[in-house]
Amino acid sequence: MLEQKLQLKHSELRNRLVMGSMHTGLEEGWHNRKRLRAFYEARAKGGTGLIITGGYSPNLRGKLTPISSSFNSYYDVFKHRAYTEVVHQHGGKICLQLLHAGRYAYHPFNQAPSAIKAPINPYKPKEMSLRAIRKTINDFARSAYLAEKAGYDGVEIMGSEGYLINEFMAPHTNKRADQYGGSLENRMRLAIEIVQAVRAKVSETFLIIFRLSVMDIIPDGSTPEEVVIQAQDLEKAGVDIFNTGIGWHEARVPTIASMVPAGAFKEASKRLKNTVSVPVIAVNRINTPDIANAILAAEEADLISMARPLLADPDFFNKYLNQQSAQINVCIGCNQGCLDHVFKGQRATCLVNPQAAFELDYPLEKVASSRLVLVVGAGPAGLAASCYLAEKGHKVTLIEQQQQVGGQFNLAMQIPGKEDFNHTLKYFTNELNRLNVELKLGTVFNDEMLNQFDDVVFATGVRPRPAAIECADNKRVFAYDEVIRGDVELGHSIAILGAGGIGFDMIAYLTEHKNQTIDQFKTQWGIECAAEPHRDSRKLYMLKRSEGRFGNDLGKTTGWIHRQVAKQHKVEQIAQCQYKRFDKHGLTLLVNGEEQLLKVDTVIACIGQVSNNEAFVSQTDKAKVHVIGGAKLAAAIDAKRAIFEALQVARTI
Repeated sequence: MLEQKLQLKHSELRNRLVMGSMHTGLEEGWHNRKRLRAFYEARAKGGTGLIITGGYSPNLRGKLTPISSSFNSYYDVFKHRAYTEVVHQHGGKICLQLLHAGRYAYHPFNQAPSAIKAPINPYKPKEMSLRAIRKTINDFARSAYLAEKAGYDGVEIMGSEGYLINEFMAPHTNKRADQYGGSLENRMRLAIEIVQAVRAKVSETFLIIFRLSVMDIIPDGSTPEEVVIQAQDLEKAGVDIFNTGIGWHEARVPTIASMVPAGAFKEASKRLKNTVSVPVIAVNRINTPDIANAILAAEEADLISMARPLLADPDFFNKYLNQQSAQINVCIGCNQGCLDHVFKGQRATCLVNPQAAFELDYPLEKVASSRLVLVVGAGPAGLAASCYLAEKGHKVTLIEQQQQVGGQFNLAMQIPGKEDFNHTLKYFTNELNRLNVELKLGTVFNDEMLNQFDDVVFATGVRPRPAAIECADNKRVFAYDEVIRGDVELGHSIAILGAGGIGFDMIAYLTEHKNQTIDQFKTQWGIECAAEPHRDSRKLYMLKRSEGRFGNDLGKTTGWIHRQVAKQHKVEQIAQCQYKRFDKHGLTLLVNGEEQLLKVDTVIACIGQVSNNEAFVSQTDKAKVHVIGGAKLAAAIDAKRAIFEALQVARTI
């Protein structure tokens, strides 16, 4: 299905795979031009049918930040021809996304339909005058005209996710009393006039994609009935393809994170498809060919958008087409390398593919002379290092003292919402076979091995840090790995020590459904129904020694979800406490200088890790020895850093 061509009114797409818009951090500045060209080239060369760029503002007030990208001059035309030419060279099509940030613009010159501040932005917008509205409409049209001059096949008009056009559509943010506010006809007037103005300014073969918010997931958003009218009128105005928009950025509902079930919002694209006669794109948490084809086969959409999955593997489509789906490096929805980076002003990349957006910075070049390399430890760092080294042409032996590969990923994929980590282990296992890496399980490193190899890479990972708590009455504190492996029996009142990522994973492990269904997910988060989170019968406490917010070091785009899950399950949180003793009466704490007894029957330590470095601590001064991942630094379980270091060590050998 993905491989089928799609006939449009005046052109044809070579297949049904769309690279959805995502900001990489390479859009700004002339100095990143070659890098962004290489990024698009890799995805076009990998077979993607249609690429949609990151968002470019049609004017200065609509820029996401003062330094964000815009597209409104002939300078931009010249700069962007490098992108369009390379995509066309490899047989793909490319559209420019036009995005006016509205009240989400992170600067004091932002504008919106009404002067209502967004909860995620400190800057209150100015209400747009009629003159400003007319200018914005003209700016969209001019940017589209220039995009065609730059060689783009079309534009995507961003009318979703709570940006300017979406703000006009929804009563939540549109309190105007003129011709752009009040009735549905007035609220959608800006969107209609922008599409009409763009269509009048470009050729009839130039594509207009409109990203329509099908589910706002906020109070006073557009109703399903209103969305039908919006879509039909926008089609009449000149839209060629509709993209499905899900949720505003301020909505307190997960839409793309790993805990969202695969294909969770396919119903939204189906509703849109049933409304219009032009093609519709399905979005969000579609990361494998099987999921994509199931949606296409059920006629729930005509095209499939994958953004992060094409960060993870630019050759996604070609591998699928060549019946090599098992070799696809599947996106696990972690957000750590992509969205978390972008929201911190860093260049986007990918946990499972650190070369994403760094194609020119971190190339893997074939070696002229192969070396014998031993990799010790088959966790994420060791697996990645083995594959990268073998890809370069080295002869690699990978040893692991356990009887299975995976390390900490074997624990992570047992956490509800992190089941997709299993995809990464499958990918690496297949790559080991493809690249002829010799894998020896149940094998312990010894010093004699140093003399048998030219280089040795230690990727021995971490183990849980033990809790130093006085215990009595046959009580003991369980380590998090014991609990996840099911090695211990838990009680009905549980204290979790530690408020970092592992602590919140433990809450999910103890309370959430594993392999949650779409219906369970929607019920938990109140998506078009009353929220009724699953309740666990056990009483949970989360404790930490430090002050401040719980989960302060969690990812910027996912931390709020973990905190909300803890709130849903009524986890009691206590900060600035010292752990004194654990006995048959419970756990004694010292809080604000006073003893406090928690009547718990189970205590689980999620208080960090220590490096497994005993095997090589005396060898680190040797030039042939390299240490990566948790073995190098156990400050946090960080697969992103581990795989990145695996790439870097492979590049040096």
